[in-house]
Amino acid sequence: MSFEVEIGHFTLTGPRELNEDFAASVRPAPHDEARGLVAAIADGVSTGGRGLEAAQTSVMSLVQDYFGVPDTWETTVALDRVIGAQNVWLADHNRRRLGVGKEGGVAMTTLTALVLRGHAYTLAHVGDTRAWLLRGESGEATDCVQLSQDHCFDHPDQRSRLTRAIGLDDRVRIDYLQGELHIGDVFVLTSDGVHGVLKHAQFAALARTGDAQTASEALVRAAIAAGGRDNATALVLRVLGLASGRLEDSLIQGRQLPVPPRLKVGDKLDGYTITAAVADTGVHRLYQARVTGTQELVAVKTLHEARASDREERAMLAHEAWLGSRVAPGSGEQGAAAFVQVHELTEPTAFYTVFDWHAGRTLEQMLAEGKRFEVAEVAAAALALTRALGRLHRHGVIHRDIKPGNLHLGDDGQWRVLDLGVAVSGREPRSLRTLHAGTPSYMNPEQWNRDEHVPADAGSDLYALGVTLYQWLTGKLPYGEVEPYQTGRFRHDPKPPSRLRPDVPIWLDHVVTKAVALDPKQRFETAEEMLLALQRGASRPLAAPGSTPLASRDPTALWKIALGVALLFNLLLVYWLLFLPR
Repeated sequence: MSFEVEIGHFTLTGPRELNEDFAASVRPAPHDEARGLVAAIADGVSTGGRGLEAAQTSVMSLVQDYFGVPDTWETTVALDRVIGAQNVWLADHNRRRLGVGKEGGVAMTTLTALVLRGHAYTLAHVGDTRAWLLRGESGEATDCVQLSQDHCFDHPDQRSRLTRAIGLDDRVRIDYLQGELHIGDVFVLTSDGVHGVLKHAQFAALARTGDAQTASEALVRAAIAAGGRDNATALVLRVLGLASGRLEDSLIQGRQLPVPPRLKVGDKLDGYTITAAVADTGVHRLYQARVTGTQELVAVKTLHEARASDREERAMLAHEAWLGSRVAPGSGEQGAAAFVQVHELTEPTAFYTVFDWHAGRTLEQMLAEGKRFEVAEVAAAALALTRALGRLHRHGVIHRDIKPGNLHLGDDGQWRVLDLGVAVSGREPRSLRTLHAGTPSYMNPEQWNRDEHVPADAGSDLYALGVTLYQWLTGKLPYGEVEPYQTGRFRHDPKPPSRLRPDVPIWLDHVVTKAVALDPKQRFETAEEMLLALQRGASRPLAAPGSTPLASRDPTALWKIALGVALLFNLLLVYWLLFLPR
């Protein structure tokens, strides 16, 4: 299913000297389709001609910066951050102009923004520009609905005075509206020079005239011809095709569709034929299957039938598939190939997810078989996996369970990160967010703090990768097997890998020991920092990490020492009282 929207834009100055309206739209790049299309219209407000400046900068910052935020952010969050930043910038400029007494006064603007993303639309609105939705084939005026509400004084003589505007104050209240997107929907964004003149029935009829560009021109020219005294601008968007589904769409499917029963070899599920049962965790079942027609091998993941009625487990599986579709191959970005691609399902009859099938083995399986890796092999794999974590973190995603069992070497020679089932993105179900996820031996010590639980973050993934590299090189864990809340394991700095395997070079020694340092301040802060250290290697090695102070390794150590000194002093005192002559 392809994302296709027809766009039309037209503006006229009218009887005014200067056109202070501004509108723009930006389509997503082919690799960025998940972010959706963004469009915006603004009507500048000023006393000295600076309204165009406010309108233009507000629209352009929105349509450009929107594509710079992580695509895992919920749409309203992305819009709120971008619009809020522009409002602060514009309000600060207005304050400075007033402070130095510059001519031209302050500049403010209305703003109405629309994002078409997945199978839904999101509207953000400030001021008296408007957004309209035309849905249905009857062509009646009742099919044309105003989505926004004007922010102006409710008095005939003060309709032009706004109660909200971009640049009016340091904080701006934004109205948000979200709804389902249908093929055939027509959205119209207008300045008050259009909707303030045209009657509703005429507006609805003109908005359906010809293609989107023809409709936008018809609306604007009709407004000016009807005696409009203001700038007139219209932006028309017609939805001709929908993009792939978003998390919200997956969640709807997860609530409505049944969970497949236990499948056997030869069973069919929609367009897939089961060829092998791979795993059963009691929560999920994993199958190998072939695609009917192409005979391509895929992996099919379903909920265990015992969990079929568990809404939270359904939401977690939907979230995992959605994350996979965001970070897996397709964009060509660095690290993208290190994730398993998710297949979009067309009209599924049950709730399940489908992934690419990659033959090969996990690192855990290979280490269990006694395979010994050359140091160069480990260093090359570390580069690929660090890039993968960097990609995850740039998308605002924390894996939370990096370990040998979740690192897979395919027959194609590509290392991949598996299992985003417990990953958090800010949009995960509440139960997943509060879950103390991960494998104890690979979790950073702060997560076992009994007094104040520290949630997993990007540093947690880097620490887990460091533990994995240590085990990969030496066959041992830096702090041994760690059980939940077994804080006693973190009382001593780990031995450098070169002490256990002499062929490990000093530069790699320092990278690994830095990654698993007891003190969080000594570890890598970002995946990019760790990647740079791996790339530089022996040419610019890291300095050897310092030993962790005793007070940091064991906060009770000083009390223990003081207690021991006091006990020794008391024993000496007793000995003196009992045995020494007085």
